[in-house]
Amino acid sequence: MDGSQPVSLARDEAPVLGTASEEKRRVHAVRRTLLAIVALAALAALGWFGVDWWRNGRFLESTDDAYLASDAVAVAPRVAGQVAEVLVGDNQRVEAGALVARLDDRDYAAVLASARADLQSAQADRRVIAAQAAQVGAQVAEAQADVAAADAAAGFATAEARRYADLERTGFGTLQRAQSTQADIVSRQAGQARARAALRSAEEQRDVLAAQAARADAQIARAEAAVRQAALNLGYTRVTAPFVGAVGDRQVRVGQYVQPGTRLLTLVPVDKAVYALANFKETQLARLRPGDKVRVAVDMLPGVVLDGVVDSLAPGSGAQFALLPPENATGNFTKIVQRVPVRIELRDVPQAVLPRLRPGLSVTATADIRTAPDPVT
Repeated sequence: MDGSQPVSLARDEAPVLGTASEEKRRVHAVRRTLLAIVALAALAALGWFGVDWWRNGRFLESTDDAYLASDAVAVAPRVAGQVAEVLVGDNQRVEAGALVARLDDRDYAAVLASARADLQSAQADRRVIAAQAAQVGAQVAEAQADVAAADAAAGFATAEARRYADLERTGFGTLQRAQSTQADIVSRQAGQARARAALRSAEEQRDVLAAQAARADAQIARAEAAVRQAALNLGYTRVTAPFVGAVGDRQVRVGQYVQPGTRLLTLVPVDKAVYALANFKETQLARLRPGDKVRVAVDMLPGVVLDGVVDSLAPGSGAQFALLPPENATGNFTKIVQRVPVRIELRDVPQAVLPRLRPGLSVTATADIRTAPDPVT
């Protein structure tokens, strides 16, 4: 009995060992199958990506160094003064021509009143000169009449003297009468000279008044210009919005004294779409042209992709327009790939998305270099 027991146990273990070996073979087979499937899937994926890259990917240039931008305007006063009133708040929407701030206008109102008074004074002086010119004109007419009368009298005296001289030679006239007519000629000629001198004086006075009138007209024109300038300066105390937009970076406060050009706030346009500025590497620009279609993905709006088109490429790299451009001719040199700003105009932005776009938001721009229109030859 004791000798046969080990034999019986060995016979019972043989089927168990065979079952374990078959299980291992099945596991290995499954693993090989899975690995083959994964390898085939990987090859298929690589093939698909390869075909897609060959058909599309190699024509796409993408960069995440891109941002939304807009033609924002810094609103500033054109005259100096103390801020009397601020009529807008942060992030508020304003219409074109809306009053955003008002400066104390009392000084400018006083200057306008003074300019108007100077204009009235100049106009009064011009009226006085006009009246004097009319008076001198009458004097000229009177002097001309006196000259005509003196000429007539001198002519008559000359004729009389000639007649009495003839009578005196024939014995029908007296010598005294002939001498009297000669003296009358001298008197009439003196009157004639006096009348002509009076005429010349009146005419010269008329010329002087004409010059004074021209000067008065110039003074009136200068006074009118001063009135217009004073009125403009008074109007400039009312700072208005140049277009429809939203208030940003508001720095103006009541009581603040501002100079011309001091930034009060920034007005961001909201009635039109913003555009994108993408800084592509110089190695990506060989085939990029204006007119290429661009897909713009906004980081703030997952799933939102906007259509755009390349509008233009900057005339230089961003480093060239920096405040302190690099100077590569000095010291050690390390070559760095440069980036060139590319302006991308957004097209057909959905109205539901447009109000949510803000300048400065990060985007990813992908340009398709196949889509630019052929240049016209």
